Amino acid sequence: MSSATDKARYFLEQSIPELKEYERKKIFSKDELSSIIKKRSDFEHKLNSRGSQPVDFVRYAEYEMNLDLLRRKRVKRLGIRAAGFSGQRRIFFILDRATRKFHGDIGLWVQYIEYARQQKAHKKLSQVFTDALRLHPTNADLWTYAAKYMIEDHADMTQARSYMQRGLRFCKRSKKLWIDYAKLELIYITKLVARQKILGLDQPIKPAALTADTAFDDLDADMIALPQITEEDINPTAAGDDEVDETALKNLSATPALSGAIPLAIFDTAMKTFDNDDKFGHEFYDMVLGFADIPCLSKILGHVVEVLLAAKPISHHTLICYIRFPTVGIRTDSADFPRALGTSLGRLKEHRHDPKLAEEVISWLQPLQQTEGLDPALQQVMAATIRTAEKALQTK
Repeated sequence: MSSATDKARYFLEQSIPELKEYERKKIFSKDELSSIIKKRSDFEHKLNSRGSQPVDFVRYAEYEMNLDLLRRKRVKRLGIRAAGFSGQRRIFFILDRATRKFHGDIGLWVQYIEYARQQKAHKKLSQVFTDALRLHPTNADLWTYAAKYMIEDHADMTQARSYMQRGLRFCKRSKKLWIDYAKLELIYITKLVARQKILGLDQPIKPAALTADTAFDDLDADMIALPQITEEDINPTAAGDDEVDETALKNLSATPALSGAIPLAIFDTAMKTFDNDDKFGHEFYDMVLGFADIPCLSKILGHVVEVLLAAKPISHHTLICYIRFPTVGIRTDSADFPRALGTSLGRLKEHRHDPKLAEEVISWLQPLQQTEGLDPALQQVMAATIRTAEKALQTK
């Protein structure tokens, strides 16, 4: 017990200069400082005792966060230029102790990462990610989190890809990680397309083909081979010129970055990894459908359907993708939609008595049937198809 008390006293003594400055600058009153000392003493004794729990560190960190928020408000109100001490360092110290003592608790790591991200402490955040991933290399969600951070906060797609590829070395059997990787690439494509549209450079250009040597041939390689993308392809202004290089942006459409080659390569390798799992292919298909504005949508989904038909032609996962494909990228209020829907329903006729497929058909058509402004004739056709599917379910 004395050891825990000594540790608590040691950590409390470290904050004495900070508290003295708060008193000298009248940021906190003497009563408030006494309350702060008591609170910190209680927390430190809990943390240094044998029965400490992760929640004790979380509560301590939250208390210090609230205290620091109050301190900053008072500093601003009092017009103090420099308060001398910041609560950020103390909070980092508490969270660092928490993750060292309970390194298996993912929730603590996430809280540490979120706080560092909120504080824009990028150097500290890089260190925390490194430590967390070193201790939890098989946690697919952490790899995805790190990759999303790099693309969202730093627009660094190269580093984001690095995180995802390293994650796949440790989590090769994680279907979610493969889909998250492809999704990250599609988000990137969406951003590039949006940039081109803003600059009026979205004219169609013949895309570059994905050659055989760019596929993921070696699944055990340290880094997955991707189609070559140069810095000039991704960032046409990297040369330092303030003016946008319109030629480079136009040529971007011809690179794998926009042609869908990278998501396709990810899909093909994942299907090899999972022995042509039709359920995975269906999940991949549904994920890609969420990116309706990318120019390579039909190319990617068409390839997914081809692979599924070759591998599992009579699976209900394959069939629903095949049936829905004609309507891909076509709005329900478009003049082309009735014909596309007719093609889809024509493909459904052969298999309309399959109960498993019937469930998928109902899930597909019910949201479409409720679309505002949908042509009444189309509504009737969809309603009739849903009724047929419901009858097929009754025979299950």
